[in-house]
Amino acid sequence: MNKKVAWITDTAALLEQSFIEKHNIHVLPLNIVFEEGAFKETIDMTHDEFYDKLRTAKVHPKTSQPPIGEMVQLYEDLKAEGYDCAVAVHTSSGLSGTYHSSQTASKMANFKVYSIDSKIGSYPMVKMLEVGKSLLEEGRGVEEVVAHIENMTNNSELSFIPSSLTQLHKSGRVSGTAAFLSNLLNIKVVISFDNGKTVPTEKVRATKRAKNYVMGRLRKDMKIAEVPEVAVINCNNKKDAQTWREEILQEFPNLKVIVIPLSACVGVHAGEGTIGLSWVRY
Repeated sequence: MNKKVAWITDTAALLEQSFIEKHNIHVLPLNIVFEEGAFKETIDMTHDEFYDKLRTAKVHPKTSQPPIGEMVQLYEDLKAEGYDCAVAVHTSSGLSGTYHSSQTASKMANFKVYSIDSKIGSYPMVKMLEVGKSLLEEGRGVEEVVAHIENMTNNSELSFIPSSLTQLHKSGRVSGTAAFLSNLLNIKVVISFDNGKTVPTEKVRATKRAKNYVMGRLRKDMKIAEVPEVAVINCNNKKDAQTWREEILQEFPNLKVIVIPLSACVGVHAGEGTIGLSWVRY
């Protein structure tokens, strides 16, 4: 007898509403904490409202994971609805406690949840959900599906170029001196995910060189594995993202290249104007 399986994620994946409805995904919102209180991402404010607020905020906002009580309630509701278990794909445990809270909430609700640490965010999380759902619908067992998704976490890439280090300084990620010198000398830092944590992988003069470095990482992966799709990710910078998409298509005309926004929680730390690339190796 097939198990009734629920699918869960958080707003780091920033799923489109059509995707959520099509695949019946339960989404736990991350929180953006401004001076006047916490706002649930995608629920309490739109992206435009967030960036408007970010530009004028006197105190730099912080981010926080969904309250564990909301997780427990969701799991209890799913159990009451007749679900046997759930698969939960969450943002990297190196950046958020959401994954660990999911494990704890599962025990508190006495409901089996296969919590997966994506070790990343954004586009790869979407693909993990998409592939996982497809495999389950093909008749694969839940454990096999979970193992496949966990393997995808080791084959996912995401690198981004903050427009400046000012926002990273405000959120406590870099020193004031580093931010000042970076902005003064037009030094661009490429930040990539490495085993679940974000690390600076390159420092170069000018955005063009930073983009070339990220493209070099993509070219290298395309030589050793299948990369059918690339996402140009951005923090309220669709114009530059579209330009980068066109540049990629000039070099790889048969590659599927999409443009997607990053979670507002990324915007809190990386800042408006950030762009990058993300892909999954198959």
